[in-house]
Amino acid sequence: MIYITGDTHREFETRLSYIEKTKDNMLIVLGDSSINYFKDKRDKEFKKSLSTNNITFFFIQGNHEERPENIKTYKEKEMFGGKVFIEDEYPNLIFAKNGELYNIDGKSVLVIGGAYSVDKYYRIINKKPWFKDEQLKEREKITILNKYKNTHVDVILSHTCPQKYVPTEAFLLDLDQSTVDTSMEEFLDIIEESVDYDKWYCGHYHIHKNIDKLEIMYWKIKDFSTDTFLPRWDENTNKKVKILKK
Repeated sequence: MIYITGDTHREFETRLSYIEKTKDNMLIVLGDSSINYFKDKRDKEFKKSLSTNNITFFFIQGNHEERPENIKTYKEKEMFGGKVFIEDEYPNLIFAKNGELYNIDGKSVLVIGGAYSVDKYYRIINKKPWFKDEQLKEREKITILNKYKNTHVDVILSHTCPQKYVPTEAFLLDLDQSTVDTSMEEFLDIIEESVDYDKWYCGHYHIHKNIDKLEIMYWKIKDFSTDTFLPRWDENTNKKVKILKK
């Protein structure tokens, strides 16, 4: 089975408790897995521990992690009908390449990672990890748009969302929003208007919300095939649904 979830920020234990550990199962993480965060031995130790889980991980680039192409141990390989980044030491920890179209569960899946860190200057001033390539470059945007404009894809996976769908209720109250770079969201607006799609999943905002055909995800898990939660959740009470045994 294939599962999908939002930002993990290195917290995988609870989510993995819902997933059967078999090599045929895969968990898609919609950015900010943060396994390439410190860029030192702490990353290596974490990846070593995470890779012992007998499932495949498929990561989208977030903003709180280094791009795999900037890390010399990653190699570009073909998988799911497109290019991915993998380290030989951790073959089940796979990073998607931005702008690639994959065949996952029989669906055409377009990946567009990256976002702006609203705490960028706090991180820089306090010498906390910040990644200069956290957003797509202009040439990457142009390439993606030219390649997929006026085409159909089944699913789009991104870290942030189109500007028209930004959940303002999730904004930090003490942050001056005029300082936030929204160029990624504006670009995704253009993608949303130019590419025909059936479903769009993203993370980044640490909430769960459905808007039109787009779904913002955080800590819950869904079955990618059926678009249902695992375990089932009551959207009104935000609690797990109890399944009565016969």
